[in-house]
Amino acid sequence: MKVTVDFEECLKDSPRFRAALEDVEGDVAELELKLDKLVKLCIGMIDAGKAFCAANKQFMNGIRDLAQYSSKDSVIESSLTKFSDSLQEMIAYHTILFDQAQRSIKTQLQTFVKEDLRKFKDAKKQFDKVSEEKENALAKNAQIPRTKQHEVEEATNILTATRKCFRHIALDYVLQINVLQSKRRSEILKSMLSFMYAHLAFFHQGYDLFSELEPYMKELGAQLDSLVIDAAKEKRDMELKHSTIQQKDFSSDESKLECNVDAANGIVMEGYLFKRASNAFKTWNRRWFSIQNNQLVYQKKFKDNLTVVVEDLRLCTVKHCEDIERRFCFEVVSPTKSCILQADSEKIRQAWIKAVQTSIATAYREKGEEAEKVDKKPSLSTGSVGSPESVSKEKLIKGESALQRVQCIPGNSNCCDCGHPDPRWASINLGITLCIECSGIHRSLGVHFSKVRSLTLDTWEPELLKVMCALGNDVINGIYEARLDKMGLKKPQNGCQRQEIEAYIKAKYVEKKFVDKYAESKLAVRKPSLSRKSSENRLSVSDKGARLEEQSVISSRSSVKSNDSGIQFSAEGSRELLSSAASSNSLYDTEHDKKDEKRDSSVFQDTSHLKKLLPGPQLYQSAFERNLPSMAEALAHGAEVNWVNTKANNSTPLIQAVRGGSLVTCEFLLQNGANVNNRDVKGRGPLHHATMLGHTGQVCLFLKRGANQHATDEDGKDPLSIAIEAANADIVTLLRLARMNEEMRESEGAYGQSGDETYQDIFRDFSHMASNNPEKLNRFQQSDSPKS
Repeated sequence: MKVTVDFEECLKDSPRFRAALEDVEGDVAELELKLDKLVKLCIGMIDAGKAFCAANKQFMNGIRDLAQYSSKDSVIESSLTKFSDSLQEMIAYHTILFDQAQRSIKTQLQTFVKEDLRKFKDAKKQFDKVSEEKENALAKNAQIPRTKQHEVEEATNILTATRKCFRHIALDYVLQINVLQSKRRSEILKSMLSFMYAHLAFFHQGYDLFSELEPYMKELGAQLDSLVIDAAKEKRDMELKHSTIQQKDFSSDESKLECNVDAANGIVMEGYLFKRASNAFKTWNRRWFSIQNNQLVYQKKFKDNLTVVVEDLRLCTVKHCEDIERRFCFEVVSPTKSCILQADSEKIRQAWIKAVQTSIATAYREKGEEAEKVDKKPSLSTGSVGSPESVSKEKLIKGESALQRVQCIPGNSNCCDCGHPDPRWASINLGITLCIECSGIHRSLGVHFSKVRSLTLDTWEPELLKVMCALGNDVINGIYEARLDKMGLKKPQNGCQRQEIEAYIKAKYVEKKFVDKYAESKLAVRKPSLSRKSSENRLSVSDKGARLEEQSVISSRSSVKSNDSGIQFSAEGSRELLSSAASSNSLYDTEHDKKDEKRDSSVFQDTSHLKKLLPGPQLYQSAFERNLPSMAEALAHGAEVNWVNTKANNSTPLIQAVRGGSLVTCEFLLQNGANVNNRDVKGRGPLHHATMLGHTGQVCLFLKRGANQHATDEDGKDPLSIAIEAANADIVTLLRLARMNEEMRESEGAYGQSGDETYQDIFRDFSHMASNNPEKLNRFQQSDSPKS
């Protein structure tokens, strides 16, 4: 230990000793000021920290309130709850930090100041006192003359005692000084080290907490990217709708009221009317009136209880009211009371009077309608979009069933690109499953490379599910990653940086760097004439068979007159026709459907003969043979999806898929950009060929995808004429309904919607039947299996 004040100098009481004391005393006084200031600052910091924790806690409670408010949105609720829990833990860590600061800085340094520095001050007071007494004894001893021996002896004794006392106290004082100087260092360093360790523990706890939270935050960030894209799309749609509405003619501000006795919500008609009060002042009040449950009711605000004007419409009548001063009035009279109402115009008054009269007639005719509706069971021919049977069908192709069916395919239980388990997204044109992060990257590629859809949130058509089941991650990776091992590259795994995965996906699907180019290089050294000739000979065989088949289909069927009275349509009649057509006319027979399922179930088919073809012809031939893996391979090698076979009447792969009789193959080509309106040299497109061959499911698919049903072939026949000539009632039904729906949209103008609900429902039923229950449909021509 370094001695600040020397003990020997203390005994001498030299000027050097006195100077050292002055330095020490000044240093201790300054130290006391610095420590007092530091303790006060620490107290202020702790108080501010406690205020911060209190404010942070209030903020966290606000987040929890927002989470509870957003209980209908599971994503927001779960995210905010998780974040508030993390903030709650951080508040606890902050509180521990401030408690440690109080113990290490405030308490410890205050103890040092109050105890050790106080001892130093007490020792200094005693030293100053005895030092003064020593000086007085020396002065008194020096002043006594020699002659006064008695006084000399007394003064000498006092001086001796005073010196002994001074030496004792001075030595204690010096010891106190030296101990204080040594302890000062340890106390300050110990206090600050404890404070810094408290910070270290605080930041370690925060780091561990957010390290556990980071994967969830990354997943939420990827989901947020998807939400931003969807929000932008919705914004564009709303802006388009807004622009369309602005262009609408608003020359008449009158509300359009429609009476619908079969409304799903039970409200026959509703709108604003003025009602004259029954009080003495006869005041008029504007209220929202409606006819529902055979009653006339009104309310002032939406959340108000309904006020019943007429209990039972069967017991009332309605008439014009021309004997009062106000215009457009009418009166509803019941056995117990009368109610005078006023409309905004004559047109609205007439609409209300007609609605009340219609409701009165309906109430008489359909007494007890509610009880009948409860017991009534919908059927295929009379069910609506919202019927239980339709709903059950929707459940079969939505949610967990789609996820389970797709994930059962080999390799689909992990993300196709990064291996993340339990993927919930899919690329429908590639036929693969993806995790949420890779799905965001696929979206950024554009729909011409990858079309992303959720396996749990979106609705899945049956034929699209079959496309997914016919391909899968193992098949597609076998094509797009064929050269990965040869190139010495490693596939990125789950947990890699997003930039690395994004670069890999672009190289895989956009640049196609890992597709095996060996087959193409081998074809390049062959004689073009030989390859082309063999390809043309092979392709011409299927076309010849298809042409013979088309002729036999047309010639074997009796002609049917094309007058409009032959087939009649209505909202109910079209459904009845659909039911009868479905039982007699069809897409597949049972035997043919079994062969189809057997061929489609074999994912890895023998494609040795196909690999000898160029990509375009390979796609063309594979489309006829229903070989989706080979078609995917051809597209990966650069095949044009709308490739034209000039040696076979300019036929396209989509036309070949029609001839092959596979609805799934057509769906796959359409998802990859096939043009549904490309026609061959005879002017026949896919819709013409599907109509000639009686492929009802394909006709339905092409109509849904915008096929031109008015296009005529070289004989001047459109698909409807061909269907009528072939006596195919179900296809005639579809084509006429599609034409009626098109006319409805045109009549509604730019603001027209998708058309009649019956039309949409019938097409949905046909699509489900063609994909899920083809045995319910019977083909006209039994020999319609693919010819190779």
